[in-house]
Amino acid sequence: TVLSEKPTTFTITVTSEAGENDETVQTTLKFTYREKYPDETPLYEIVSQENLDDNDVMDIIKLLEQQAEENLGMVMIFTLVSAVQEKLNEIVDQIKTRREEEKKQKEREAEEEEKQRFHGTPVTIENFLNWKAKFDAELLEIKRKKIKEEEQAGKNKLSGKQLFEMDHNLDTSDIQFLEE
Repeated sequence: TVLSEKPTTFTITVTSEAGENDETVQTTLKFTYREKYPDETPLYEIVSQENLDDNDVMDIIKLLEQQAEENLGMVMIFTLVSAVQEKLNEIVDQIKTRREEEKKQKEREAEEEEKQRFHGTPVTIENFLNWKAKFDAELLEIKRKKIKEEEQAGKNKLSGKQLFEMDHNLDTSDIQFLEE
């Protein structure tokens, strides 16, 4: 977009190629020709940017300075814009790489947590003997409770012989059913 004729001032919007998930970074550069251009570097600035960190913006400005100095005496706007385009593509690749590394790091952390979850106490003779003593004590306690319950249940129940001895009517109760 041409902003003015005297001095010649214009803007160029540079967008990176789409990365993963169609992510792009973009910047708008403003160039102003000086009187002695191309023997003098043009004035340039970043007017706007999208998805760029401050460090990335500083890198782009340094790149523009370097390219402008290298191309003194030649028409350089195309070269500058091309260099910025390449830098933006690199930034998209770095973002992709950073995300992949973060994903891998999270996976490694999850694996470590999983390993810690399944990593128990190493078995030694002392550990095993302590565990075995506790385990045997628990089993013995369970058996004692079961025996107590059986004894208590057994006190209330009478055997068949005891029932017949207590109630003599039971002696003839089955005979009544047979007669019917």
